[in-house]
Amino acid sequence: MRVVVTGGAGFIGSAFINRLKDKFPDVDVLCVDKLTYAGNMDNIKHDVTLLQKDICDVTAQDLGNYDYLVHFAAESHVDNSIKDGRPFVRTNVEGTFNMIECARQNPKLDKFIHISTDEVYGDMNDVGENHSATEEESLKPSSYYSATKAASDMLVQGAHRTFGLPYLITRTCNNYGEHQNPEKFLPKIYNCIKNDEPVPVYGDGMQIREWIYVYDNADVILDLMFDETAINTVYNIGSGNQYTNIGLVNKIAQVLGKEVKIEFVPDRLGHDREYSLNCNKLRQYYVDNDFNQSYDNINDYLERLYK
Repeated sequence: MRVVVTGGAGFIGSAFINRLKDKFPDVDVLCVDKLTYAGNMDNIKHDVTLLQKDICDVTAQDLGNYDYLVHFAAESHVDNSIKDGRPFVRTNVEGTFNMIECARQNPKLDKFIHISTDEVYGDMNDVGENHSATEEESLKPSSYYSATKAASDMLVQGAHRTFGLPYLITRTCNNYGEHQNPEKFLPKIYNCIKNDEPVPVYGDGMQIREWIYVYDNADVILDLMFDETAINTVYNIGSGNQYTNIGLVNKIAQVLGKEVKIEFVPDRLGHDREYSLNCNKLRQYYVDNDFNQSYDNINDYLERLYK
């Protein structure tokens, strides 16, 4: 079996490759990664083949034949998309289109797995109190980042309708875990508190996010990838672990045993107040397969990693 993983040297992509090779050592993995600031081959603890190339420039000949293409590669930092959305349009839209076109030329393709985000659904506060997005929810992205991810989702679904591309889309909540880039929320908070620097918090800090351990996410993606019934469909992947931003700041300070200096800054443009995923479809999937899926708790992770 051969699997192509785009963005495989990144935070989530490398965790996926590690889990894949842990469980299936004989799988041949091609990691496609441009190796920007967000990619590091040291994140991968197994021997894999690297194709160092921009996904916009990858050709079908570069990839050869393979059974699965798992598409993680994306520009993902919302603040960066506000400053300049062009790289997001290029990578997330044009890059996804190019990978679809490459996949369409592969006669062995079992499934194109596209990794998306809960942000495509937009702010749940705009929908109603205590609302969680199902897979059938309308997409209402709020930033250039989430808009380009929504566009890439639709490209995948359009390729299925027009050309019969076999696909799976996963929409996942915020990931946490080892090897996360320092620009991201949890590592940034940790470094600020550890170094006695003020922690910048947007608005009132009461924005709500759902969090999942990166290897738990990888496990679910693997289960769905190899299941022949999980085809031409969308699955939300969430843990049910929701926290306010300010709550996580205080929790990390508590774990480190340090006082936290919070610096409230003007809220981010278009900032969503709450993301929440309805994962009944995924829960039913595990019930139907007679398997009880459990998730790491972010509090346990913080205690384990930061103490």
